[in-house]
Amino acid sequence: MVDVYRLYKEKGSIYWEAKTPQGSRNKAKFYFASSSSSDAGQYQCAYQSRNGWSVQSDPLPLVLTGSNDKPSLSALPSPVVTSGGKVTLQCGSHRGFNRFHLTKEGEDAFSWTLDGERRPDGQTQALFPVGPVTPGHGWTFRCYGFNRDTPRVWSAPSDPLELLVSGRLRDSPSLSVQPGPSVAPGETVTLLCQSGDRTDTFLLSKEGAAQRPLRLHSQDQDGRYQAEFSLSPVTSAHGGTYRCYRSLSTDPYLLSQPSEPLALVVSEDTRCTFSRNTVSVRDPRRLKLQSGLRWERASPGPGDPIHGSSSKPSLSALPSPVVTSGGNVTLQCGSHQGFNRFHLTKEGEDAFSWTLDGERRPDGQTQALFPVGPVTPGHGWTFRCFGFNRDTPRVWSAPSDPLELLVSGLSGKPSLLTPQGPVVTSGQNLTLQCCSDVGYTRFALFKEGGQDLPQRPAWRTQGGLSQANFPLGPVSTIHGGRYRCYGGHSLSSEWSAPSEPLELLVAGRLRDSPSLSVQPGPSVAPGETVTLLCQSGNRTDTFLLSKEGAAHRPLRLRSQDQDGRYQAEFSLSPVTSAHGGTYRCYRSLSTDPYLLSQPSEPLALVVSDYTVQNFTRLGLAALVLLLLGILLCQAGHDREGARDVARS
Repeated sequence: MVDVYRLYKEKGSIYWEAKTPQGSRNKAKFYFASSSSSDAGQYQCAYQSRNGWSVQSDPLPLVLTGSNDKPSLSALPSPVVTSGGKVTLQCGSHRGFNRFHLTKEGEDAFSWTLDGERRPDGQTQALFPVGPVTPGHGWTFRCYGFNRDTPRVWSAPSDPLELLVSGRLRDSPSLSVQPGPSVAPGETVTLLCQSGDRTDTFLLSKEGAAQRPLRLHSQDQDGRYQAEFSLSPVTSAHGGTYRCYRSLSTDPYLLSQPSEPLALVVSEDTRCTFSRNTVSVRDPRRLKLQSGLRWERASPGPGDPIHGSSSKPSLSALPSPVVTSGGNVTLQCGSHQGFNRFHLTKEGEDAFSWTLDGERRPDGQTQALFPVGPVTPGHGWTFRCFGFNRDTPRVWSAPSDPLELLVSGLSGKPSLLTPQGPVVTSGQNLTLQCCSDVGYTRFALFKEGGQDLPQRPAWRTQGGLSQANFPLGPVSTIHGGRYRCYGGHSLSSEWSAPSEPLELLVAGRLRDSPSLSVQPGPSVAPGETVTLLCQSGNRTDTFLLSKEGAAHRPLRLRSQDQDGRYQAEFSLSPVTSAHGGTYRCYRSLSTDPYLLSQPSEPLALVVSDYTVQNFTRLGLAALVLLLLGILLCQAGHDREGARDVARS
């Protein structure tokens, strides 16, 4: 029978509050009169009976939400995902959070935390790759923002984001437009979705749009189901490619195959100049640009844009500035200055420009998403963007920083390594080396989830390799992650295939150290089995075992909870002489898989070859016996000689 329950916070030895259980005496309730940030933390409970105090329960984290404005959550390139496809969820805020937490609702609920990245416009964001998306469960997400120094105090949740899985219903609806696919700004356009199969709802999706598709209930018209989507008044932001889907009320998140794409062109006066000839077109994006062509806007009047009227916007590539040859990418130009128009320019021989209306995000920032591709290595892919307002179309912001896309191909991939090994400590100087036996003249370094692509010229080593060093400076927590490098030639814009990923693990983020022990002992013979046991009394999701001087990544195992202690057993079998050396153990949390604890005390594993030692000992013993025999024989011979001399 339980006499009393106690609630502890953060594994403290002093209890938070004690309650005498009531009724069945097998439970107690702890109430917080009003929640504040001081209540956030990790709690455990224990009870006292006539047998004494129990062990403490598994920890329960208590998170306080709503401390700040909600972040925004969007799907890139679209919330409509083909069954089995992947999507990137973008959680962002202008509150300066350095951590973001994504949750998935439903039966297969999960959560995921990533570091935030600061964009040039001051906003921070995290990109969560999600997939493959299947129709088995719902795909509804929310995200939160918080700061690393207050990990249990979160913002209000974002608005929910629902992913729609297409392809579940095999037949496709049809999509048509009235009065036609080319209209002028200010007119009214009707997009008509139709199907001969039973349909409860039609959805209209625009390529490249992060917001959810438009949804309308279907109407039965003489045995055909249809819905009319009216766009009025039309602006240039409505221009683009549309697709229509149908769904049933029994599965509102599972869609049909898409309709054939329909391109809606919102006409603007443009002229294309090439030498002295003028070509009139409706939409510059539909003209295949050739060397020497230049786009100019004919309205609202003569004169070049005035640059630098306000702070520059930010330009980033989603999901990454590294693009496989022939692939597509979305360029995101955004600003907190409230621009309602954005202009993208491509530099180089095949230069072009493109203007889109801005979309206001829930966090107040405006942005435009420019789909670019297919990206090929034929020319450079360097971009800048500008922001401006519709009522002052010739007064533009300062240009964004240039963004260069790296086009990776199929040539030989280089190698990426670090002389310091994969585990580094805070404050340590860090250099990454990219090298190849292919005669590359330059190398580029890329960190997964980042936007920077630092480049270095290659130099020749004595062994004939081409190599470049990337000094990253003193190590901090931002250096943890996965890196790849690419090789390139000076006369080509194509880069090599990526190197194998290099994981950098930063030790010392978690202050306490695990313990490391060995069974059956630190000295073993070849062919035996050795178990290295990592343990910690603090919550641990993963243990890592690292060997001094080894270039390969540490061994990694999920921890097991054994009576309140977390542990993992690393088995080495069969042991060889290569296993000999000094080992250290680290612990990490799933929220920061590249940030490790302080290391355990070093453990030296000695692999003794007893067979060789025994043969050596036997050989020495035989040699000693042989020498003794020779000496004894010599002594006997000397004594016989002495007797013969005495007789004579």
